[in-house]
Amino acid sequence: MSFAAIPLTGSKPEQYAQLAAQAEALLAGEHDRIANAANLSALVYHALPELNWAGFYFFDGTELVVGPFQGLPACVRIALDKGVCGAAARTRTTQRIADVHAFPGHIACDAASRSELVVPLVRDGALVGVLDLDSPVPDRFDVDDQAGIEAIAALFVRSLRTDG
Repeated sequence: MSFAAIPLTGSKPEQYAQLAAQAEALLAGEHDRIANAANLSALVYHALPELNWAGFYFFDGTELVVGPFQGLPACVRIALDKGVCGAAARTRTTQRIADVHAFPGHIACDAASRSELVVPLVRDGALVGVLDLDSPVPDRFDVDDQAGIEAIAALFVRSLRTDG
Protein backbone atom coordinates (compact mmCIF):
# COMPACT_ATOMS: atom_id res chain seq x y z
CA MET A 1 0.00 0.00 0.00
CA SER A 2 1.28 3.45 -0.80
CA PHE A 3 0.22 6.45 1.20
CA ALA A 4 0.55 10.09 0.26
CA ALA A 5 -0.25 12.60 2.96
CA ILE A 6 -2.67 15.25 1.77
CA PRO A 7 -1.74 18.83 2.67
CA LEU A 8 -3.88 20.22 5.49
CA THR A 9 -6.12 23.20 4.73
CA GLY A 10 -8.70 25.38 6.47
CA SER A 11 -9.00 26.29 10.13
CA LYS A 12 -6.93 24.44 12.71
CA PRO A 13 -9.88 22.21 13.76
CA GLU A 14 -10.51 21.41 10.07
CA GLN A 15 -6.83 20.58 9.63
CA TYR A 16 -6.95 18.20 12.60
CA ALA A 17 -10.07 16.54 11.18
CA GLN A 18 -8.16 15.98 7.93
CA LEU A 19 -5.16 14.66 9.87
CA ALA A 20 -7.41 12.28 11.82
CA ALA A 21 -8.87 10.98 8.55
CA GLN A 22 -5.36 10.34 7.25
CA ALA A 23 -4.46 8.61 10.54
CA GLU A 24 -7.54 6.38 10.29
CA ALA A 25 -6.49 5.39 6.77
CA LEU A 26 -2.99 4.49 8.01
CA LEU A 27 -4.35 2.45 10.92
CA ALA A 28 -7.09 0.64 8.98
CA GLY A 29 -6.76 -3.10 9.51
CA GLU A 30 -3.43 -2.85 11.36
CA HIS A 31 -3.22 -3.68 15.06
CA ASP A 32 0.52 -3.78 15.73
CA ARG A 33 1.40 -0.98 18.13
CA ILE A 34 4.94 -0.50 16.80
CA ALA A 35 3.82 -0.28 13.17
CA ASN A 36 0.99 2.10 14.02
CA ALA A 37 3.14 4.25 16.31
CA ALA A 38 5.81 4.49 13.61
CA ASN A 39 3.35 5.58 10.95
CA LEU A 40 1.50 8.02 13.22
CA SER A 41 4.67 9.67 14.49
CA ALA A 42 5.83 10.20 10.89
CA LEU A 43 2.41 11.49 9.81
CA VAL A 44 2.14 13.99 12.68
CA TYR A 45 5.77 15.13 12.45
CA HIS A 46 5.53 15.90 8.75
CA ALA A 47 1.98 17.31 8.79
CA LEU A 48 2.28 19.80 11.64
CA PRO A 49 4.52 22.87 11.51
CA GLU A 50 7.07 23.85 14.13
CA LEU A 51 7.74 20.43 15.65
CA ASN A 52 11.18 19.11 16.47
CA TRP A 53 10.00 15.77 17.93
CA ALA A 54 6.90 13.61 17.64
CA GLY A 55 6.64 10.12 19.01
CA PHE A 56 5.61 7.53 21.50
CA TYR A 57 6.81 6.28 24.85
CA PHE A 58 5.39 2.94 26.01
CA PHE A 59 4.80 1.97 29.64
CA ASP A 60 6.64 -1.24 30.57
CA GLY A 61 4.99 -1.61 33.96
CA THR A 62 7.61 0.51 35.72
CA GLU A 63 8.64 3.38 33.48
CA LEU A 64 8.18 4.87 30.01
CA VAL A 65 10.43 3.45 27.27
CA VAL A 66 10.97 5.25 23.97
CA GLY A 67 9.04 3.88 21.01
CA PRO A 68 8.81 4.98 17.39
CA PHE A 69 9.43 8.69 16.83
CA GLN A 70 10.58 11.38 14.41
CA GLY A 71 13.27 13.85 15.45
CA LEU A 72 16.62 13.75 17.20
CA PRO A 73 17.58 10.78 19.39
CA ALA A 74 15.55 10.80 22.59
CA CYS A 75 15.78 9.87 26.23
CA VAL A 76 15.34 6.10 26.35
CA ARG A 77 13.65 5.72 29.74
CA ILE A 78 11.54 8.17 31.71
CA ALA A 79 10.41 7.57 35.29
CA LEU A 80 6.79 8.42 36.00
CA ASP A 81 7.90 11.06 38.50
CA LYS A 82 10.07 12.90 35.94
CA GLY A 83 9.34 15.39 33.21
CA VAL A 84 6.26 16.24 31.20
CA CYS A 85 5.90 12.69 29.85
CA GLY A 86 6.08 11.24 33.34
CA ALA A 87 3.46 13.72 34.56
CA ALA A 88 1.08 12.81 31.73
CA ALA A 89 1.55 9.10 32.41
CA ARG A 90 1.27 9.42 36.20
CA THR A 91 -1.81 11.67 36.20
CA ARG A 92 -3.31 10.24 32.99
CA THR A 93 -4.09 13.79 31.91
CA THR A 94 -2.84 15.69 28.90
CA GLN A 95 0.03 18.05 29.65
CA ARG A 96 0.17 21.21 27.49
CA ILE A 97 3.27 23.12 28.53
CA ALA A 98 3.94 26.59 27.10
CA ASP A 99 7.49 26.80 28.51
CA VAL A 100 9.18 23.52 29.33
CA HIS A 101 11.98 25.33 31.16
CA ALA A 102 9.42 26.50 33.73
CA PHE A 103 8.11 22.93 34.27
CA PRO A 104 9.50 21.37 37.47
CA GLY A 105 11.63 18.34 36.65
CA HIS A 106 11.62 18.91 32.89
CA ILE A 107 13.89 16.48 31.05
CA ALA A 108 15.81 18.18 28.25
CA CYS A 109 16.29 15.41 25.69
CA ASP A 110 16.64 18.12 23.01
CA ALA A 111 17.84 21.48 24.29
CA ALA A 112 16.00 23.19 21.41
CA SER A 113 12.59 22.16 22.76
CA ARG A 114 10.66 25.05 24.29
CA SER A 115 7.05 23.79 24.50
CA GLU A 116 5.49 20.35 24.75
CA LEU A 117 2.19 18.52 24.40
CA VAL A 118 1.89 15.03 25.90
CA VAL A 119 -1.25 12.90 25.71
CA PRO A 120 -1.55 9.77 27.87
CA LEU A 121 -2.53 6.55 26.11
CA VAL A 122 -4.95 4.57 28.28
CA ARG A 123 -6.81 1.43 27.26
CA ASP A 124 -9.44 -0.20 29.45
CA GLY A 125 -8.06 1.69 32.44
CA ALA A 126 -4.48 0.55 31.84
CA LEU A 127 -1.65 2.92 30.93
CA VAL A 128 -0.22 2.05 27.50
CA GLY A 129 2.14 5.02 27.19
CA VAL A 130 2.14 8.59 25.92
CA LEU A 131 2.14 10.47 22.63
CA ASP A 132 4.66 13.30 22.92
CA LEU A 133 5.11 16.38 20.72
CA ASP A 134 7.92 18.90 21.23
CA SER A 135 8.41 22.28 19.59
CA PRO A 136 11.29 24.76 19.47
CA VAL A 137 8.64 27.51 19.62
CA PRO A 138 7.46 28.73 23.04
CA ASP A 139 3.70 28.31 23.61
CA ARG A 140 3.36 26.38 20.30
CA PHE A 141 0.37 24.27 21.38
CA ASP A 142 -3.14 25.59 21.99
CA VAL A 143 -6.50 23.99 22.86
CA ASP A 144 -7.10 23.08 19.19
CA ASP A 145 -3.76 21.25 19.07
CA GLN A 146 -4.62 19.47 22.30
CA ALA A 147 -8.03 18.34 21.03
CA GLY A 148 -6.57 17.27 17.68
CA ILE A 149 -3.72 15.25 19.17
CA GLU A 150 -6.03 13.70 21.77
CA ALA A 151 -8.20 12.50 18.86
CA ILE A 152 -5.15 11.01 17.10
CA ALA A 153 -4.12 9.32 20.37
CA ALA A 154 -7.62 7.85 20.75
CA LEU A 155 -7.41 6.42 17.23
CA PHE A 156 -4.08 4.80 18.14
CA VAL A 157 -5.49 3.26 21.33
CA ARG A 158 -8.50 1.89 19.45
CA SER A 159 -6.18 0.30 16.87
CA LEU A 160 -4.45 -1.90 19.45
CA ARG A 161 -5.10 -5.63 19.49
CA THR A 162 -7.65 -6.79 21.99
CA ASP A 163 -5.58 -9.91 22.69
CA GLY A 164 -2.52 -7.97 23.79
